[in-house]
Amino acid sequence: QVQLVESGGGLVQAGGSLRLSCAASGSIFSIGVMGWYRQAPGKQRELVASITSGGSTNYADSLKGRFTISRDNAKNTVYLQMNSLKPEDTAVYYCNADAQTVVWYSWDNYWGQGTQVTVSS
Repeated sequence: QVQLVESGGGLVQAGGSLRLSCAASGSIFSIGVMGWYRQAPGKQRELVASITSGGSTNYADSLKGRFTISRDNAKNTVYLQMNSLKPEDTAVYYCNADAQTVVWYSWDNYWGQGTQVTVSS
């Protein structure tokens, strides 16, 4: 099994910045795409950004220029730098990863427990 643990969420004023981290652990053989999703109250979960093991990135169009995703493959960790935060960025942010375990060598998709980001106006 693979566990994803997020950290770095919290309360910030509009215009501020936060950096989220997500560390993967467990019986990992390989990690593919890692990403961040968010879910605001009453809304569907949506993709924020994703990154391949080679560093190719994909962003939600509305977030380009403010959010930056990166990863450290040696640490099995993905980051999300969020700048110029707005109240509408308030949501629970979830880490997601495709990972291959050493037990079955099968690829599965995993989710973290989520971290709350609240942006005050």
